[in-house]
Amino acid sequence: MTLPGTGYTDTQEIARGLRHRDVALLNALVAQYQYRLVRYLIYILGSRDAVDDLVQETWLRVLERGHTYDGRSRFEPWLFTIARNLAIDTMRKRRIFSLDATEEDDPEQPIAPPISSEPSPFEQAARTEDAHRLAQSLATLEPIYREALVLRFQEDLSLQEMAKVVGAPVSTVSTRIYRGLAAVRAHMEGAEHAN
Repeated sequence: MTLPGTGYTDTQEIARGLRHRDVALLNALVAQYQYRLVRYLIYILGSRDAVDDLVQETWLRVLERGHTYDGRSRFEPWLFTIARNLAIDTMRKRRIFSLDATEEDDPEQPIAPPISSEPSPFEQAARTEDAHRLAQSLATLEPIYREALVLRFQEDLSLQEMAKVVGAPVSTVSTRIYRGLAAVRAHMEGAEHAN
């Protein structure tokens, strides 16, 4: 991955640039990740309200705490972790359902999503005219499930990267994906039968 206009091609170089507060690097990171960051925060919060402020605050934190990014893993999970923590703080202030709420998952009995080389229902719907219905279905989900689906299928994070972002075990992340997909499928089938 090369960031436009910088020559930065790997995570170690990004880490080095952040440690030195390289303005060109920060501008390139903003250019590359701004859309994804906005989209992620809209899905987490469930609306566009306060997203612009959170995005700006996220980039300020990236600049302030850039020295903590070690470059041993991809940049995206680190960025989304910062954004997520800011979103949680915002939701607590507004007393919205929290993303860090505990679940009644049994860590000994994780529900694993089926492994398949076929695109998931989420991916299939996103590529078709069902994209609008999918967005409506996502809006009905609890934030923890909506976040899991967005991180996995839109942001293309691995289960391990997602676990780092949300601060939960991989089994919990897998369960959230499975339950989120099941809820989306049920909502979309219900909407289909209603028409």
